[in-house]
Amino acid sequence: MELVEAIKTRRSIRQFQDKQVPEEHVAAIIEAAMLAPSAGNQQPWHFIILSEREKLDQIPSFHPYSKMVLQSPVALLICGDPTGTPWPDFWPQDCSAATQNALLAARDLGLATVWAGIYPVEERMAGFRQLLGIPAHVYPFALIPIGWPEGEFKAVDRSKPERIHRETWQGQSSQPESGVK
Repeated sequence: MELVEAIKTRRSIRQFQDKQVPEEHVAAIIEAAMLAPSAGNQQPWHFIILSEREKLDQIPSFHPYSKMVLQSPVALLICGDPTGTPWPDFWPQDCSAATQNALLAARDLGLATVWAGIYPVEERMAGFRQLLGIPAHVYPFALIPIGWPEGEFKAVDRSKPERIHRETWQGQSSQPESGVK
């Protein structure tokens, strides 16, 4: 699949088939996440693969927007650890880039995902720390339930030319000449 097609057809899918995801697919998704850019190449991320049903089933008790994990055969928890990094305040951007890479890699493999945000909501972070034994200096950042989609991926046009400015905020809003279409 071409990258632009993956970007255009990536959707937040919340319904999954009752079918396992091969370990090599999970490994490829994590590899793509680890190839994300990070401030000063500090790579503050850690990944926890969740496939035990008893753990997955507990997540909605402390994360109210994660009910789709009840159907997913596997989920990836992305955590940030700014300890000892040269630019500790950039870990959320770094983990965001890793999360997006993971979502696009999964899409390329034909898998469905949804980004369930955790950070900065204290109750959600505390729930993951307690469930998985995550140390206090590590921040649970995003949960990605992964599975085979129940439906199809369809491209949606989300372009908003009025949000594009040239040179200054007041600059004329216009579609870039070489924009993604």
